[in-house]
Amino acid sequence: MLLAAITTLLITIALGPYVINRLYALKTGQSIRVEDCPMLVELHKKKKSTPTMGGVLILCSMLISLILWMDLKSPYTGIFLVSTLYLGFLGGWDDYLKMKHKNSKGLAGKKKLVLQVILALGVGGFLIWGPTAPVAKLQTHRIEQRRVNARSETLSSEQLMGTYFLPFKKGAFFKLSGGLLLLGLVFSAFVITGSSNAVNLTDGLDGLAAGTIVMSAGVLALFAFLSNNLEISRYLNILYIEGSGEIAIYLSALIGACLGFLWYNGYPAQVFMGDTGSLALGGILGIAAVCLRREFLLALCGGVFVIEALSVILQVLSYKYRNKKRVFLCAPLHHHFEFRGWPETKVVLRFWIIALILAMIGIISIKIQ
Repeated sequence: MLLAAITTLLITIALGPYVINRLYALKTGQSIRVEDCPMLVELHKKKKSTPTMGGVLILCSMLISLILWMDLKSPYTGIFLVSTLYLGFLGGWDDYLKMKHKNSKGLAGKKKLVLQVILALGVGGFLIWGPTAPVAKLQTHRIEQRRVNARSETLSSEQLMGTYFLPFKKGAFFKLSGGLLLLGLVFSAFVITGSSNAVNLTDGLDGLAAGTIVMSAGVLALFAFLSNNLEISRYLNILYIEGSGEIAIYLSALIGACLGFLWYNGYPAQVFMGDTGSLALGGILGIAAVCLRREFLLALCGGVFVIEALSVILQVLSYKYRNKKRVFLCAPLHHHFEFRGWPETKVVLRFWIIALILAMIGIISIKIQ
């Protein structure tokens, strides 16, 4: 895990200047949304010439780390490899259209959503019915007259993917089986697609998305590491998932890449990750949560992403059904605080603090259950 993080950190810092210069040469300037927030032009006019598509640097460093440090025979390695390339290409396509046509919104929203759902359904289907899908052990403890009786139940891939866990609750929250697994597949697709788009919406200020991703990924990486050890998972009374250490390695690579990217993305940003990075990184968080059966934990430790996405949904619904009335001055939520006069650095720092608090609460849930 540490080697993966160090690898991506050093690669992104070392190659950052070269990639930034190349992006400047390609004129991949940041497009500013003005349709429903005209004041953004004034607030972010200095960002117009800052190159985007910096996510290429993040994803390339992560893929190098994957090849170096992950077990290439693990099903998780294949899932993350395919997902990173797929979502990276999708986001890059969107960024390219915005760059080529300066007034373009990029790839049509419905088309982008459909392509995300296709990947999410594919990942969920493979985890449930794939020929090399992982297995797990659900371990329970019962204390009787100072004696601890441990019981271990081996779960098939279908049983694993039909079991859901809630932070702070001991044991499974609920289980799905048979035909209801199709409902679970839809839920998994919702988590992966929703996470991808929520991170994309959060990527609007210098360093905001990268910093919050680091904290959420750190929590999931810790759970993946603990779930990979039979004795530790038994002691902590959490699910043991065979091979989940590979998930921890890739999330560590993600953390290192985002920290290295922050070297150049911190205020004032020299480069933005664009949809190339945000769609892929959000999707990876969602896929990791689904693999670990920690979808609700992601909603907790990634609460900033949830709030950002909800602010956009509420704004759209209010505008549509309340005679064009708005809930926020501008959505996503970080722009609302900008409009209220908060400096960009203050907005980012306070969102980071909230993300850190939520991450700590997520870690606390390991023992309080």
